[in-house]
Order: sequence, then structure tokens, then C-alpha cells
Amino acid sequence: MLLIALRSGVNLSLPKGNREPLVAMSSIPSMLTVDEALARILAAATPLAAETAAIADAFGRSTCEEVRARRTVPPWDNSAMDGYALRSADVTAAPVRLQVIETIYAGQLPRHQIGRGECSRIMTGGPLPAGADAVAMQERTRPCGDHEVEILEPVAAGSFVRPRGEDAREGEMLLPKGTAIGIAEAALLWSQGYSEVRVPRRPRLALLSTGDELSSVEAAASGKIIDSNSPALSLASANCGAAVTGLGIARDNAEELGQALANRSGHDVVITTGGASVGARDFVRDALLAAGAEVIFWKVAIKPGKPVLFARRASTLFFGLPGNPTSSLVSFELFVRPALRRMTGRADAVVPSIRGRTEVEVSKPAGLTHFIRATTRSRDGELWATPLETQTSGAIRSMVGATHLMVVPSQTTHLAAGDAVMLHPVSWQR
Repeated sequence: MLLIALRSGVNLSLPKGNREPLVAMSSIPSMLTVDEALARILAAATPLAAETAAIADAFGRSTCEEVRARRTVPPWDNSAMDGYALRSADVTAAPVRLQVIETIYAGQLPRHQIGRGECSRIMTGGPLPAGADAVAMQERTRPCGDHEVEILEPVAAGSFVRPRGEDAREGEMLLPKGTAIGIAEAALLWSQGYSEVRVPRRPRLALLSTGDELSSVEAAASGKIIDSNSPALSLASANCGAAVTGLGIARDNAEELGQALANRSGHDVVITTGGASVGARDFVRDALLAAGAEVIFWKVAIKPGKPVLFARRASTLFFGLPGNPTSSLVSFELFVRPALRRMTGRADAVVPSIRGRTEVEVSKPAGLTHFIRATTRSRDGELWATPLETQTSGAIRSMVGATHLMVVPSQTTHLAAGDAVMLHPVSWQR
């Protein structure tokens, strides 16, 4: 049960039908903490074999080796402004007039060296001519005919000059091993003439929903619940760099489920949703054991998402996530996402939480670590979090708009408005 006390004094709690019994931690010693569960997952998840991929296709994966600069960029000192390349010593007593000896455009090499009392008209990116050590920006000058300009202010040496090698020098390290390739990293590689890079291959991931009550979006039927878990987790997995295969929906039948899980050696990760708890028709755990998988843990002391299962057979990792949509996606954030990041070579597999403050009072029982869906805003240099009004595990709308998970530790029972909290960024918020 989670109570959120808003500043208006109104208390919101889970509807009675969605309340879970309070279970003492001592009665369920098999439950792991979040950190314990994550440590076991990351010990099993290792970077996949390397391949050479086009830069655009490597997006989201990480470098398998350090990448060094092939060229010096820029290859020469160049102008950061439209203006006039000159000798700073000539304009210490500005305003002064200088003779304009040529115009230099970006991509055009200078033809003349700058001598005493001379300058060159230069455009942004144009190479600095020999003899010049500064650029006077155009707005601080006044033309005096076709071949003369008045420099209105003194210009210090180095002003508005981008030095050779400012971006990179040939041979220096550009990206350490394990660097995630984002847009900036891709641009840097392209600027160095790289078209390909060595990265771990994409994790091959299979998704299977379970439950007699489910139907697919395409075959929505009266009296059935449309399966939103598989398509949502497919997007989340692809966002982590995985190549996703949908296995459809398995019915609440031990034999059918066992068959669906038995031949998954071609996948690095298999995710199931539903069927991992203690209900009469929750067969995922037994099906995995029958298929020869080792169940590494089952249940984590968190809310939502307590009935999380993690198993391994040979090199294939299995995640049994809860069937409730919110529990499923929160569990993915906490456990599957770090595993996929590790498999795609990221040195920072675990997404770090950041410090913030809660806008409202939050109360809960001791025993489980709560991950509360929240929106955030910046105020006075700090990030302030407001829980969404509903926190029920089955309400998909409790995820919409959430930017972070507010982390309330297991033994914390009360947070006052303004108290410090840790905030875990979620990947489903673009």
C-alpha cells in the first residue's frame, strides 16, 4: 500500500481491490534486494562477440576497442568569425587603417602572407594566413573603399582563432573502449573518416506473453485483454540495441509454455510476461526448470515488480517479468535494461540515479523498496519530483508522463515534502 499526501492535504491510496497484503521480510527470506538481484544479472550478462558495423547501425552500441584519430582537425588555424585576419601588434593603437590584400573563404587556402599594416578579409572557417595571429570580427570594423578597412578596436593575439588540432590531433584517443555511440560520437567518427566501427553484435531477444485472458492487438476479441506488454517491451528492447523477435502469446498450459521456451538457443535473451508468480496457472518457473534452465533468483523485494524471475540456460538469459503492464515495464528498467547495456558493450551498464527532492509526503510500509512513477521539474537548481496520482500496477496510465522512478528504500516508511530522494530516469520517456 502506498499513500501519497498532496500539499492540498488530500490522501490518495491504492483502490481496495488492488491492495497487496503486507508481508514481513522475515517470512520471505528468499527475496533478494535490488542490488543483489542486479549483481547476479550483470555477472551473467557479458558483452557479445564483436562485429564491424556501419556507424549508423552501431548507434546505441559501444566500442569494442579504443578509437584513435586518423587526422588532425582542423588541419590549420582558422577563423571563428567573419572578419579580418591581421597582426595584433598592428592594432594596439586602434582605430587604425589596414590594407586588405585578399579574401579567404572556407575551403580556400590563403595566397599571401600578412605583412605589417596588412590584413585579409576572412570568412568563418577560412584558414588563417601566415603572419596573422588574430581576427577582428566584422562588426568591429568599417570598410574604407575596396582595399582598405578601419579596425575600430584593439584585438588581442589569438582572438577568434580556432587553433589547429582543436578538435583532434592525429593519433590521439577519440573514444575509449566501452563508449556508447550516440549522435555526437557518430559525428566525431564521421569527421575522422570512419564509416565503420567495431561493436558487439546486437543481442537477439525473444518476447513471449502468457495468459488465457490475452489477445493480440490485431486479433482483439470481446472479453479479452489486449496484450500491450509485448509491443511495449519490444520498443524498450530495441531502444537498448536489441534485435527483437515476437513469439506471440502462450496459453496457461504448462506443456505449451514449455515448448515455447525449450528451443531458444538462438536467442541471447528471452523475456516472458505473466505466469511468474504463485498462482495456480503460473507455469513459467516450472517450464524453465523442465527445459533445463537454472533459476538464479525468483522474487525481488520491490514494488511494483516483486515476482521477477531470472534464469540461465547455457548462454541464454531468461527474464520472467510480471504480467501487470506497469510492473513489467518497471522490472525491465531495473533489470533487463542494464543486462542489454552490458551485452552491447557499455561500460556504464547501470543507469545512475540522480539526487532530487519530493514535492509531497510519501508513506509506505517497511519491507519493500518502492519505485514510484513521478514527473519532475527543476526549481532553484534542484530536481523536484511529484508522484503520479495512481500507482496501481495494472494501470498503464500510471506510466504516461513519468520521467523518473522515485526510489523509496525498503526500511523507509515516511518522506516529508522537501526530503531528498534518489530518482531513476526511465527510458520510455523520450
